[in-house]
Amino acid sequence: MRTALYPGTFDPITLGHIDIIRRATQLVDRLVIGVAINRDKGPLFSLEERVAMIEGECAQLADETGTEIVVHPFENLLIDCAKEAGAQIIVRGLRAVTDFEYEYQMVGMNRALDSSIETVFLMADLKHQAIASKLVKEIARLDGDVSKFVTPAVNEALLERLGKS
Repeated sequence: MRTALYPGTFDPITLGHIDIIRRATQLVDRLVIGVAINRDKGPLFSLEERVAMIEGECAQLADETGTEIVVHPFENLLIDCAKEAGAQIIVRGLRAVTDFEYEYQMVGMNRALDSSIETVFLMADLKHQAIASKLVKEIARLDGDVSKFVTPAVNEALLERLGKS
């Protein structure tokens, strides 16, 4: 069974994330979505809320693709999370050259820690390349319409969390 880990903070999950998840399911039998706890980022949504959002958004996708999708919170090293998940592959989404520079460094460090786990980069679809969770939250805070960047359920959760519903 080919297993991949797609890690991120997912605060909140966006259409860009979902695009990467959908395409990753075509490459593996089992996709583990690693939700980083990352207290330093001060997430808008709690870990439990982010996990629930991802599970809700991915349930139908798992049915459609036949790929097992598991959501797994983690607070340890990414490479250790991949080992725990039984992943042979780490999936990373890229939007721009600046993403690649950071990710390139991460691949080097992860390979030094465990060279048996490969990293695969998937470019975000052109229509999703500008989407970043940080920008989605900022736009929503400033009363902008983020419905083009997130699903209706996530949009509703954002508006509710920001007291805008």
